[in-house]
Amino acid sequence: MSTSDLSLTERIDRRTALKWMMSAAASAALVDRSLFGADQPVPSASGYGTDPDLTRIYQPGDLWPLTFTPHQRSTAASLCDTIIPADSVSPAASQVGVHDFIDEWISAPYPGHDRDRRIVIEGLAWLDEESERRYGQRFVNLVPDQRNVVCQDICFVAEAKPAFRTGALFFKRFRDLTAGGFYTTPVGMKDIGYVGNVPTPTFEGPPPEVLRKLGLA
Repeated sequence: MSTSDLSLTERIDRRTALKWMMSAAASAALVDRSLFGADQPVPSASGYGTDPDLTRIYQPGDLWPLTFTPHQRSTAASLCDTIIPADSVSPAASQVGVHDFIDEWISAPYPGHDRDRRIVIEGLAWLDEESERRYGQRFVNLVPDQRNVVCQDICFVAEAKPAFRTGALFFKRFRDLTAGGFYTTPVGMKDIGYVGNVPTPTFEGPPPEVLRKLGLA
């Protein structure tokens, strides 16, 4: 069963997800790193390197080694689709490669990405542990309703019980990355009705009602 089988009331609204995306920068500063095994070794950033060849189409892993194992990649895809499932307007997040974007992001050798790498990798492990505790299976093997139940307890940091705080901090960051990855794709921008950078035959200027509201007409 896929996340597209969820009813509309069970889905996470994409416009709400966009609001989550806008809080991504602020959320990074709020993460309690001590909750994610700060003593564990994590590859250090090695700098920014050289500019890529902008005339070339790069595939995942071309610029730097990726982090996800096959199982982590499947789990990340399942969580991406739980956050942004397919609907009548757009495909699910994994169908446009959002989990690949997250793998690229956490693997980047830039300052600060090592923090997100730790949060995501340890968070995916936490997700499996919690899924096995509740249902005897890892997250990727759960049906959509079960995935939703697991996520309901970690979807808001402020409301999470102490036992779920680590999971909630992980979910917050992963959700921001998922929304950021999805809504910067062509299908994601179309989904929210973004029409910027689209040429039109004529330009008539702002609507009169907008000008009046601004006191310009």
